[in-house]
Amino acid sequence: QVQLVESGGGLVQAGGSLRLSCAASGRSFPTYTVAWFRQAPGKERRLVAAIIWSNGITYYADSVKGRFTISRDMAKNTVYLQMNSLKPEDTAVYYCAAGTTYYTAEPGMYDYWGQGTQVTVSS
Repeated sequence: QVQLVESGGGLVQAGGSLRLSCAASGRSFPTYTVAWFRQAPGKERRLVAAIIWSNGITYYADSVKGRFTISRDMAKNTVYLQMNSLKPEDTAVYYCAAGTTYYTAEPGMYDYWGQGTQVTVSS
């Protein structure tokens, strides 16, 4: 079992930055893909970024490329999402997820989810 706890959300003005953290407990991520999804009201949950824990390869949604960076700290069993140049359309609940599939953007393929953290970007 893996428990995921997100932190770092909040309210920020457009153009600002936030860093989200996803800490794992119970066991480490060694065979997992760890991803950040987001879900805005009335919209589907969509992949923002993913990282392969074992080799650090990363994937990004086109909408966040060049602005967001996903990274991992293996010693702390934590994945981060650095979000820069935030836009109002980035407003959503952000979820951390972990799964055994090498990489997928499909939420249903992830086995473990955090509780979510709200990110609100004001214009």
